[in-house]
Amino acid sequence: MSNSHLFLKSGFPRAPLQNGIGRYVCQLQRITLKYCKTSGSSKGMREFLEQELVDFSRANPGVVVYVKPRRHRTAVMSAEFLNGERTWINCRNHTREEIAKWIQVLKQSNGRAEELRLRKHWHTDVPSVQGAWTPFTHRHPSANVTDFPCKKLSELKVDEPSATEKLLKMYLAQRNKASAGQPSTSSEEVK
Repeated sequence: MSNSHLFLKSGFPRAPLQNGIGRYVCQLQRITLKYCKTSGSSKGMREFLEQELVDFSRANPGVVVYVKPRRHRTAVMSAEFLNGERTWINCRNHTREEIAKWIQVLKQSNGRAEELRLRKHWHTDVPSVQGAWTPFTHRHPSANVTDFPCKKLSELKVDEPSATEKLLKMYLAQRNKASAGQPSTSSEEVK
């Protein structure tokens, strides 16, 4: 088993600045697309620049896009996020569709989720002094010393009637009251 996870930054899962509570703010600040004008390994990047870059820029006005041609270098995209983090992706021999998918991944991430070792899988800004709730939190202490299976604790607990039972009881009482208040009518009395 590898211990490489011990060298990652550690932290808690959280949304940056409570993102999404009021409105969503895209965490991708700028993206730089670097490519070679002649290299075959940059063909997908060139196709993306020719066909999809303008649409992406119009759809995401909050993201600054830099295009940087470099001679005899492989295609690379580097992204900078609002929290100061930077990441880069090697796009050697990627197709136009793969590059578009990677840009969507960068647009939807906050820059540090992939390289963060979680200390716990939950986090709260206001921790409880009582501790975490469990199903046994409000149980009577006698359950701690009982030998299981126990007939007494296995029985169904019915403290009060359900709403359906209450309504049925009210209906029957109302029907009995109405039938007791009216005299019986026969066909002879009606004539």
